[in-house]
Parts: sequence; C-alpha cells; structure tokens
Amino acid sequence: MRAVVYQEPFSVAVDEVDTPTIQHPNDVLVRVTSTAICGSDLHMYEGRTAAEPGIVFGHENLGIIEEVGSGVVSLQRGDRVVMPFNVACGFCKNCLARDTGFCLTVNPGFAGGAYGYVAMGPYTGGQAEYLRVPFADFNCLKLPSDSSKESDYVLLADIFPTGYHGCELAQVSPGETCVVYGAGPVGLMAAYSALLRGASRVFSVDRVPERLAKAEEIGAIPIDFSKGDPVQQIKDQTDGEGTDKGVDAVGYQAQVGDASKEEPAVVLNSLIETVRPTGRMGVPGLYVPADPGGPDSNAQQGKLLVSIGRMFEKGQVMGTGQCNVKRYNRQLRDMITAGRATPSFVVSHELSLSEAPDAYRKFDQRIEGYTKVVLHP
Repeated sequence: MRAVVYQEPFSVAVDEVDTPTIQHPNDVLVRVTSTAICGSDLHMYEGRTAAEPGIVFGHENLGIIEEVGSGVVSLQRGDRVVMPFNVACGFCKNCLARDTGFCLTVNPGFAGGAYGYVAMGPYTGGQAEYLRVPFADFNCLKLPSDSSKESDYVLLADIFPTGYHGCELAQVSPGETCVVYGAGPVGLMAAYSALLRGASRVFSVDRVPERLAKAEEIGAIPIDFSKGDPVQQIKDQTDGEGTDKGVDAVGYQAQVGDASKEEPAVVLNSLIETVRPTGRMGVPGLYVPADPGGPDSNAQQGKLLVSIGRMFEKGQVMGTGQCNVKRYNRQLRDMITAGRATPSFVVSHELSLSEAPDAYRKFDQRIEGYTKVVLHP
C-alpha cells in the first residue's frame, strides 16, 4: 500500500510499504478515508525526536472497516469508524480509570501508545491506505454511515478532544474568562471548547494573522503577542485581574521575538502570570523528556526554568498530559451529529495522499494559510 514515510529531517515521501494484516482476533483492518497531519507530526518531521527513517506517520485516522478479527464482537465490515490517537487496551488500571492516554498494556515499559509516533509502540501510522487497529472493540468509535461530516469527525481522533481536554484540565466553567496560548489547530479547538463550555470571554494568543482571524471568527478575542506583552494586553482587558482559567496549546517549541529563537518555558511562565491567583491551568501542549534540538543543555533533557515560586505564591493549579481521547470522543461525536459543534472550521486544506510531502513542507513553514490538513488516501 501507499503510505507517508519519514526519510530524514524535513523530508517525507509517499512510498510503497507492506499492507497491514489481522494479527490478533481483536484486530480490525480499516481502509483509511481521512487522515490528518498534526502539529505533533512536525516534531518528528523536523528531526526533534528520536524517530528513525522508515516510520509511517499518522495518528488522526478515520475509515471504513474492511476486515474483522474473529474475537471482535461490536463491529462489522462496512462500519465507518474513527480511532483515538491513543492505542489502549480498555482493561488495565489506567484504562479502567478512563486515563486511556496512559494505557499500561499496549506499549510495555511505557504508559501510553499511539499510531505512527516515535516511542509510542509498534503501531504503524494511518497516513496510508490501510490501518490495523488493535483492541478494536474498545478503540473504534462508530460514526454515521454517510461521509457528509467526515472532516468534522476525523478531528475526533485528536485535536478536538485534545483542545477540550485542555479546558477540562483547567476546569473551564460557564461565565469564566479563559486564555488560550497558541491559535494553531489545538489552540483553536481549545478556544472553541472553552466557548462551548460557556466561558464568557476567551482570549486567543498568537502572532500569525490567519490564526488570529480564525479565532476571532469563532468568538474569541485575538491577542497578537508581536504587538506587545500578551499578559499586559489581557490584564488591561480584565481590570488588571487576569483570567480565571488558562490553556497552553503551544508546548516546548514556543518562540518569542525572532521566529528562529525558541524559549521552551515562555508559555508556561506567561500562563502563570496571566491566570489570576487560585486560577487553574491546563497544559495539553506537548513537552518531552528529551529534545535533541533544544536551545540549551537543560532543554535538551526536558528540564525547563518554570516560575514554580510564582505559581505557588498565586495558589494556582496546573494539569498536564496528553489527552485521554476516549473520555470525550463519544460526547463530542454526538455534538457534531446534532449540529451543536462544527470543528472542521479549522481545516484549511483537503488533499490526496500523494500531496503529503508538499503539505508537510507548507504546514511546517506556516505558509499559504496551511493550518490543518486532511489527507484522503
């Protein structure tokens, strides 16, 4: 089959690879109809992880079941399904607690597994024509049979639940104010989720004009950090208090000033300053224990200079970690189906699989309006 294969930093290709097969009675084989490029894929694409050449990318996957293992009981050939990026067993201690992003079964020696991602287990990615799904009864979420909202439903694999997860970690409640640092795909989903949860005002911080315009379109208040300190801009609009809640949707590749200069802790520290005393913060933005491209030796070991003293002084609470997609995807699916949520507003391009190499390049360079790309194998 054809698949998007990592070659070297800043280079992927659409190559022929082995088509996956049923390996266990609980597997299904899915013919992929939509698969999205994620900002997390760019970490590998840019050579900022230990990803080896040959890995097939793709953890945001939707398709139609083509083959069903003998042990699968709730699915059948022809079902349209979307899979969480988390590969999970459904029966370990963490899965039973609904912490499916930290499954103890699927990736021995590590809490959590994912498709097509370095160190996240032996699961081939879905930027390909077919995908093997293990523990399929647990991992597949059934969708309506028609494809009319496919670009909404594919976002249930990762970014819509991840944005919502940031708001859940921060416990965003009706009537509260919230800041979201980052207006990329996850940041826009976090701002959208905060509004869905009833926040009175949501501030969206970024410097890319297209992203800020998109945030404003959904009802968020755009804050351009290239035009001044975002903390002060937000305090000026909240009577000096700051926001009740905050979300970091940027992660460890945060930049300040010159786009070539990284400051991995800048968003965390800005969040601590922006959120009022006793406020809560959610951090779904990716941080890693090792970053070969970090700006200094500490950052390369995942050690950042965070203002913990200031956070303690303000009595704030911070929740972190990747999204447990299964905790949210069923309810968010039903909101899409009922017309109460339309997350596909973030999708900028729908392309064929063969266009993936050019799409990666443009998405990485943030050019030509590339914000969220959905590939159709």
